[in-house]
Amino acid sequence: MTTFRMPADAAEARAIQDTLRSRVVLDEPGPPPGSGRVTGVDVAYDDERDVVVAAAVVLDAATLDVIAEATATGRVTFPYIPGLLAFREIPTVLDALEALPVDPGLVVCDGYGRAHPRRFGLASHLGVLTGLPVFGVAKNPFTFTYEQPGPRRGDSSPLLDGDEEVGRALRTQDGTKPVYVSVGHRTGLDNACAHTLRLARDFRQPETTRRADALCRRALREATA
Repeated sequence: MTTFRMPADAAEARAIQDTLRSRVVLDEPGPPPGSGRVTGVDVAYDDERDVVVAAAVVLDAATLDVIAEATATGRVTFPYIPGLLAFREIPTVLDALEALPVDPGLVVCDGYGRAHPRRFGLASHLGVLTGLPVFGVAKNPFTFTYEQPGPRRGDSSPLLDGDEEVGRALRTQDGTKPVYVSVGHRTGLDNACAHTLRLARDFRQPETTRRADALCRRALREATA
């Protein structure tokens, strides 16, 4: 694992992103959907107390049954700046992943990978630091544009920065708003979308995100009670 470095300010944070971006692996497809383990990670904050809690939930990719889970609690040590959210979240996410009793396999973030102004969002950053295959599934398209995909589950359209496809708007349930899938590290976009559809079996959000979100919110309540 590459050691995480906390920047002193926003300029140093951007410089770190620019340096680590060259280590992103984009020519691996990633594990086939429905195989091995898939882990969701998410964070919850109490900004008044400067507390952040991260959760990691490992699922069997075939059945979506929970295999293992872990949480970690930390302090918020970097300000909220758009495009630099990873520096607030990654230290505690790494602690949660390290606390797992099993290998996480493929990791799914509630956030962005290449769909980022410097092509290095949370999913890319986490992938480079851990060496794990990672992709992101976000709830909104950040600053990028797209045409509405068709209304049926599995319909998709490119998420664009000018003419460059940085991700994909993907309809995971009939008639719901799309989610926004982007590659992080050691995965391909087609494969990431196939995983997302398999994980979003019953709801708009993938089960990895739903379970990690519920766990970190519960852990935050306990940590700040």
